[in-house]
Amino acid sequence: MVLAGRAVLRCGARLPSPCPAAPLCRPAGLPAACPRPYSSRGKEKLDMSTYPVESIRNFSIIAHVDHGKSTLADRLLEITGTISKTERNKQVLDKLQVERERGITVKAQSASLFYNHEGINYLLNLIDTPGHVDFSYEVSRSLSACQGVILVVDANEGIQAQTVANFYLAFEAQLSIIPVINKIDLKNADPERVEKQIEKLFDIPTDECIRISAKQGTNVEAVLQKVIEKIPPPQCKTTDPLKALVFDSTFDHYRGVIANIALFGGEIAKGQKIVSAHTKKRYEVNEVGILTPDEQPTHKLYAGQVGYVIAGMKEVTEAQIGDTLFLYKQPVEPLPGFKSAKPMVFAGMYPIDQTEYNNLKSALERLTLNDSSVTIHRDSSLALGAGWRLGFLGLLHMEVFNQRLEQEYNMSVILTAPTVPYKAVLSSAKLIKEYGKDQITIINPAQFPDKFSVSEYLEPIVLGTIVTPPEYIGKIITLCQDRRAVQKDMLYIDENRVMLKYLFPLNEIVVDFYDALKSLSSGYASFDYEDAGYQSADLIKMDILLNGNPVEELATIIHNDKAYAAGKLLCERLKETIPRQLFEIAIQAAIGKKIIARETLKAYRKNVVAKCYGGDITRRMKLLKRQAEGKRLMRKIGNVEVPRDALIRVLKRETDK
Repeated sequence: MVLAGRAVLRCGARLPSPCPAAPLCRPAGLPAACPRPYSSRGKEKLDMSTYPVESIRNFSIIAHVDHGKSTLADRLLEITGTISKTERNKQVLDKLQVERERGITVKAQSASLFYNHEGINYLLNLIDTPGHVDFSYEVSRSLSACQGVILVVDANEGIQAQTVANFYLAFEAQLSIIPVINKIDLKNADPERVEKQIEKLFDIPTDECIRISAKQGTNVEAVLQKVIEKIPPPQCKTTDPLKALVFDSTFDHYRGVIANIALFGGEIAKGQKIVSAHTKKRYEVNEVGILTPDEQPTHKLYAGQVGYVIAGMKEVTEAQIGDTLFLYKQPVEPLPGFKSAKPMVFAGMYPIDQTEYNNLKSALERLTLNDSSVTIHRDSSLALGAGWRLGFLGLLHMEVFNQRLEQEYNMSVILTAPTVPYKAVLSSAKLIKEYGKDQITIINPAQFPDKFSVSEYLEPIVLGTIVTPPEYIGKIITLCQDRRAVQKDMLYIDENRVMLKYLFPLNEIVVDFYDALKSLSSGYASFDYEDAGYQSADLIKMDILLNGNPVEELATIIHNDKAYAAGKLLCERLKETIPRQLFEIAIQAAIGKKIIARETLKAYRKNVVAKCYGGDITRRMKLLKRQAEGKRLMRKIGNVEVPRDALIRVLKRETDK
């Protein structure tokens, strides 16, 4: 029995991580290695030297949400023979469970295609990007590894808000742009109208637009030919020293960090010693290859090519996205990397059980390696224990991150209500000395400084773009004014589309603005926003008191004009969720010493006058008075603790009203 147990242990099949001694201590007669389902050892290695820089094209597919990027990517993979043509080829590059469930792309995915055009073999490196505004950081990162883009526009919907944003991302990066009008097979498709919109907004001639149906495969081959003709090859040489940009990375339990790289010079092969410009650590390359879209090992990768490298990086912090890799003793000037993502929404994250803290910490580290736009700060709470304050690019980003934690790492967490980062300009010399600067950023209401030590508070603002049919303009303008927005521009794209530009305070749009906009416009309006700095605002900290004691977890920073309504709603919701006690509970919303809203949770009480049948009224009054004194005494010594599940229900983002 012992021998059998040891044999299983030595084989490594039940070990959570690879046993370093497994090959050495294997008894005779046991298999050489336990096969991994995703191991790429059995595959034949490709020779990438047959693809010189002149025959390489690196491009991304960009578009608004649901305009057919992933479907077009599926057809391109089929045409080039990268994947076999079957009915099941739907969202092949969307590998995450959350992507398949929601039908959206969350992670940019790359794939190398081989295509013969006019007798020349070309290597096409395709990156499929997300379309939602919350994942625009993925798009900007992907564009750094490309020389051109395919801009997909729906023939039915026309140009939407994110189409405009993605176009300008590619335009500012000086990439070649190929406009493609998709879904021409739809009954209501109007490609002529969309061509005119593209010409008016982007100044691209109508004859450059390619009309396709990605679902049916109509005219998709013309897109590949246009990619070869219009997109230039990368400007780099194989003879230069190695210079590789890490533009994405994932963590594998057995092989460590797998880094996706774009080569801007030189070549990389197994056995070479490479150095990270960020950490200055040295590694030996274990495997290089391309993604087709699965890992396909190669002998070498050359300048201009896009692939992956495994180099024994065991810690998740070692593979920084935007890092430059170069050969040992051949240092190069690091590539500029990426502008770090600016979080728009902050939320507290706590393990449901504090014993899971270390497991959650490990899961967060691995997931943030794959999603580098999330920022993490340690945090703690009296009611919820130790946790983190996480920064996200938007509300959908926050939901997807939470869903990935549950699905990929089996972690259930408590997520507090989202807040935005405010700033305070300090006037107190003592505070300026304490912080070392005169302006501080507030991501947690507990850090909110007193108004007497601050000259002004600043709130983040964003420039929002709304594209809508003209019949909904009146309702949308009213909605924007209710959210304290200031109109900046209004442009009629054509008779069926209007583009509105507004300056919004970020905290007014972060929770439910998108849902309200969709319901007002019957789902036709689209919304996109970009950071526009900070503006002065009349901000206050609102505390929630239970019998005069503040509840730290429920404190919020809010604009003065909205304080009363928000305080009243929160008090009403607490009244519904807190269990009744044997004494009365006063639930109050307070700004400083001033109470702005109150709800009273009545006490459980015994009917002490039940035994009184007739007799003098004084006996009845005496019993009630004695009961009231008992309740008053109980209230003095009784503590109100908000149960954990009640606190979670109140902190949930969705309003019940």
